[in-house]
Amino acid sequence: MKKKAIYADMILLLVALLWGTTFVGGKYALNYFTPLYIISIRFVLAFMMMSIGFRKETRSLTKQDIKAGVIVGTILFIAFATQLVALQYTAAGKQAFLAGTYVVMVPFISWWLHKKKPDNSSFLGAFICFLGIGLLTLNGSLTIGFGDSLTLFSSLFFAGHIISNGHFVDEIGPVKLTIVQFGTVALLATTSALIFEPMPKMIEANGLFAVLYLGVFCTGVAYFLQTIGQKYAHSTHTAIILSLEAVFGSILALIVLNEVFTFKMVLGCLSILAAILIIELNGSSKEETSL
Repeated sequence: MKKKAIYADMILLLVALLWGTTFVGGKYALNYFTPLYIISIRFVLAFMMMSIGFRKETRSLTKQDIKAGVIVGTILFIAFATQLVALQYTAAGKQAFLAGTYVVMVPFISWWLHKKKPDNSSFLGAFICFLGIGLLTLNGSLTIGFGDSLTLFSSLFFAGHIISNGHFVDEIGPVKLTIVQFGTVALLATTSALIFEPMPKMIEANGLFAVLYLGVFCTGVAYFLQTIGQKYAHSTHTAIILSLEAVFGSILALIVLNEVFTFKMVLGCLSILAAILIIELNGSSKEETSL
């Protein structure tokens, strides 16, 4: 069981790395596609990849499987869509900080739903992780405007996605849950894109490669691995490890996009790593707490 918990952490660490590359890939993709079309293409590709790769599981989906996947997928789509809209009304760095509040939200929402208080190390780790995200991303004012409020709203749904994903994966398994939630997001995003955004016109090789990378690796592979990892890790534990996305994203932006990496950002990275160590040293796998 301890070995499974370690494997789960390694899987979630890989997910955070893949999500960290989304920043660079998204920069290129936005030169050729509008936001909703990027989400649409990402999840259509991911759904096709999963449904073809796991044809047997796709054919054996039950009403219970579909219901669970639709719930998780709808939550994920709302989180993505509201965050994209909010970005039009606030600074990217400020949004990155506010989006990270899901790390603090997860233990409280989990406590409210399951009527079981997380251990003190979970709260401490979440708080230190939140401070680290602030050091890593926040440069401007912390006044709350419309875009900021909408970002906090989207963070609530990202927290809800982590919790609902962790809940339903125990019931129907990672493969079926991933297939249905991908299909749900693909359907909602494609419909929304056709209604609210113009069709993409000129698509160059760089844009096509970027969106293919986002769809296959940052969506298909990453979210499937997240679902597998959450089978053996608590929601709070998951949220804190996935927060390394901000660290990987900042480092890759420094290397690939030549962005500035300050001492304050180094402190932010170290704070997030410290939060993960606090959680790891206290051990919070599902199996350990259930023994």
